[in-house]
Amino acid sequence: MSRRGSFKSSTAACVVFLLGLAGQVEAATCGNTASGFEAWKRDFAEEARGKASAESLAALMATSYSTATISADRGQKSFKLSLDQFLAKRGGPTIVSRGRALKQQNAALFASIEQRYGVPAGPLLAIWGMETGFGAVRGNVNTLSAVATLAYDCRRSAFFTDQLNAALTLVDRGILTSATRGAAHGEVGHTQFLPKSVLNYGTGGSLDSAPNALNATANFLKAHGWQRGAGYQPGEPNFAAIQGWNAATVYQKAIALLGSRIDGQ
Repeated sequence: MSRRGSFKSSTAACVVFLLGLAGQVEAATCGNTASGFEAWKRDFAEEARGKASAESLAALMATSYSTATISADRGQKSFKLSLDQFLAKRGGPTIVSRGRALKQQNAALFASIEQRYGVPAGPLLAIWGMETGFGAVRGNVNTLSAVATLAYDCRRSAFFTDQLNAALTLVDRGILTSATRGAAHGEVGHTQFLPKSVLNYGTGGSLDSAPNALNATANFLKAHGWQRGAGYQPGEPNFAAIQGWNAATVYQKAIALLGSRIDGQ
């Protein structure tokens, strides 16, 4: 074959490839209103066919656009508060007193977790208390609808597309169903894990079980660099692991402060 023929063939192949890519990009176009959500679902499901099971795709098609999720996503104002204001809003003293009591009542559980992951009770209880009031408020938004809505929404589509793919895997594993409900951004369980974190750090079973959720949370912190026996206040080695839990500085400082008070430091 001549060089010219080779060039034409290569060019044609590139055009076909690029057109294919363009079709994929156009197939599942993000949007900022509910109007395009149903079409986006169909396109997303078509792209995922062969990679996701029929059961998980059926669960995706059963989702609805979550206005509660969009409202929550656009209204996250508490992270702009000072640390004192944030702790007052989240009920810091109550978290400390309840956390100390739970630490005593579940001493064997927390000892087991610390032995396995190196993470003491304090920061785990601080996270548990701040995320769900120790399991009392885990959310009532349909989880798959929340994640699908945010995957469709243009603001953070790439991030939540990953979360949606993880959620579909969790459907196949029987950990999520079309009926699962949780927080507005798709977090589930006692310590509010997004689907991808459930896949990466879950240690088995539903995170609606407090022991499962606490073990998974310790596993998350260990995976983010937690060092056994090191401090976890700002400037200390384990604060970086706490930073991995939540991007908001005020939230990170609150976990560290409440955890130290629960641990009696």
